[in-house]
Amino acid sequence: MKIRKRLSLPTLLLLTGLFYSAKINAQQRFTLSGTVKSKKNGETIIGATIRLLNKPVGVTTNEYGFYSITFSAGTYNVEISSIGMKNDTLTISMTKDIVQNIYLLEESKGLKEVVVRGQARGGRSISGTQTGVEKLSTKEIKNIPVLLGEKDVLKTIQLLPGIKSAGEGNSGFFVRGGSSDQNQILLDEANVYNASHLLGFFSTFNSDAIKDVTVYKGGMPAQYGGRLSSVLDIKMNDGNNQDYSVSGGIGLISAKLNVEGPIQKDKSSFLITGRRTYADVFLKASPDSSVNKSKLYFYDLNAKMSYELGDHDRLYISGYFGKDRLGFGDQFGINWGNTTGTVRWNHIFSKKLFSNTSLIYSNYDYELNIKSGSNDFNVFSQIKDWNLKQDYQLYAGTKNNVRFGWSSIYHRVRPGEITSSDSSSVNSTLQQKRYSFENAVYVTNTWNASSKLNFTYGLRLTNFLVLGKGDFYNVDDKGEIIDTLSYKNGEVVKSYWNLEPRLAIGYQFNHSSSVKASYVRNTQNMHLISNSTSSTPTDKWVSSTNIIKPEISDQVSVGYYKNLAENRYELTLETYYKSMQNQIDYRDGAEVFTNDAIETQLLYGKGRAYGLECLIRKKTGKLTGWVSYTLSKTERKINGINNNQWYNAKQDRTHDIAVVGIYELNKKWTLSANWIYYTGNAVTFPNGKYTVGGQTVYYYTNRNGYRMPAYHRLDFGATKQLKQRKKLSTELAFSLYNVYGRENAYTITFRDNENNPNKTEAVQTSLFRWVPSVSYNFKF
Repeated sequence: MKIRKRLSLPTLLLLTGLFYSAKINAQQRFTLSGTVKSKKNGETIIGATIRLLNKPVGVTTNEYGFYSITFSAGTYNVEISSIGMKNDTLTISMTKDIVQNIYLLEESKGLKEVVVRGQARGGRSISGTQTGVEKLSTKEIKNIPVLLGEKDVLKTIQLLPGIKSAGEGNSGFFVRGGSSDQNQILLDEANVYNASHLLGFFSTFNSDAIKDVTVYKGGMPAQYGGRLSSVLDIKMNDGNNQDYSVSGGIGLISAKLNVEGPIQKDKSSFLITGRRTYADVFLKASPDSSVNKSKLYFYDLNAKMSYELGDHDRLYISGYFGKDRLGFGDQFGINWGNTTGTVRWNHIFSKKLFSNTSLIYSNYDYELNIKSGSNDFNVFSQIKDWNLKQDYQLYAGTKNNVRFGWSSIYHRVRPGEITSSDSSSVNSTLQQKRYSFENAVYVTNTWNASSKLNFTYGLRLTNFLVLGKGDFYNVDDKGEIIDTLSYKNGEVVKSYWNLEPRLAIGYQFNHSSSVKASYVRNTQNMHLISNSTSSTPTDKWVSSTNIIKPEISDQVSVGYYKNLAENRYELTLETYYKSMQNQIDYRDGAEVFTNDAIETQLLYGKGRAYGLECLIRKKTGKLTGWVSYTLSKTERKINGINNNQWYNAKQDRTHDIAVVGIYELNKKWTLSANWIYYTGNAVTFPNGKYTVGGQTVYYYTNRNGYRMPAYHRLDFGATKQLKQRKKLSTELAFSLYNVYGRENAYTITFRDNENNPNKTEAVQTSLFRWVPSVSYNFKF
């Protein structure tokens, strides 16, 4: 006998609800988010990795140390790692959303096995999609020997593949065929228009104030824009919110001091870093009045304050102030410098949405004074920016990371103002001020399609408004003005719209190797007018006008990346091709500094650059360092130059090689050396000469058709730890620049032979042979 029992409707609904409730709970996902900081000083850590052990799930912290990762309910072991820090592992039970701030300890030099494991994971990222990126640690910058012993970010990045030095002792650089003005240099998001001290022998960046240095040579993320070739993104230290400290150093020609500490422990901090050279002090000892009245020094000051306003808000205020003064008695003087200021507000809207709002100020100016004979005049030039930026980062699950935002920059350019005395042979002139508005919106998404395949795709839309007031010109093919147009204050002269697509793909073969490819379009509306091979203080910045169009570049790059020997070594191979539109060069005999209608002196055309870059880096052990090699070609084709045929750009160099080594001899001594070789820059030399009125006049045919001699040198450095205590550490740093005394060519000029004027002599000028230095550094 069968007994059948029917379930009542309430019971059926209850069981159905329990079934779906269990199914929903099984699929429920929660988010772990927070900030990663240093336990020692409270500094947020950029690029720290947070990953689930034994699972292909992980994220990295953004530029403010924030992270967010989402996964299914359960219990997980989460590993947190960062270069130079001890790894940490947390056990997290995910039954709800969790906010977990993480504090990492610095690695101890005595624990060698920990150093190896931590740094091994700190190699180049095999996963992800980013191509053409290089990162430098402050330790590497500190130990690499450079000119006059001053640790220098810009000179150190020139030792990396694809980044070329602009010349002997110069902080200017070229990236993948671009000119020096095609590099966007950012200090806490503020544009730095001239990053050089003392005519390029020092950079404006004091290494004691720097937390993070990242260079993008290609595949730039969509939040960056405004330059064709590269982005150098430098972040300043936030300041120690745990304890007060003072550090500094005294060298042969400069001294520096760094003070930092908490305003309110755990909540707020300050940082003040200053530096000054004192070559002028020695000049005053000269009995020659024209010498002891001379000026030759620079100073700079970095300052920053950070405040935690609550669990979801943080405020940063930072600034840079730098000035150079160079003068010879009362006859000649030039002063130039940068001022930047940044106010940033971080806000966490939710566990997945992070926001940063920035108000940024940037100013670069120079003043030239000449008082000699009948010449008595001053020249002043300035470029000033106000920038408002809004950036958002949305962690949309484990597979998507979305960034979007906008920016608006108001540019004000004073190209040149000449004021002279009544008795001067030079007349006072006032070149017109130029005004413009540069706007951009962007969106980009990184999609982890699988454990092996990743995509980053995005779009940046830019609009550049050329504004009045002032006169604007139309010119013919010969550079003659054929029409003058006058505009009122704030009137739109020209509007340029440009779309900048970004696409990157990464495929990971296994845990140690991957291949990546990227395409990026960039536009540039601020242009440097200079006949020199690198930036000088009196270079002239101009914005796009009705005639000077935005420069445009399209770059494709492909790379292969391999971590070797259990991540102790890394190998990088990248190749690229870049085409460029609206490139600027000069008419023969151009005068660009006193001409208000500068468009009459310029020619426009296209460019191309392509090359292969190789980097082998050793990250662990007593000996660390790298070998880099670049094979490249850079050309321009501009109607009116070189018979309208392709010609070498002035920054074209075939071969660049750098070998860098850092060796920890023992607990007290660290040795370092670097050897550099590169093909000479392309240069224009005379093809012949003739005599006019008893004076020799040279004539030129092929633009950049010759080469400077090849350049090479060896530098050596050594650091001795004097004291290493909890409250005080001191060290001596020695360096020798150009160890084997190579007389590299700085310039080559031509003159008639004294005995036979029909013969022409080439005269080489060399700057440095041997340059020793020593400095004493301390911290307490």
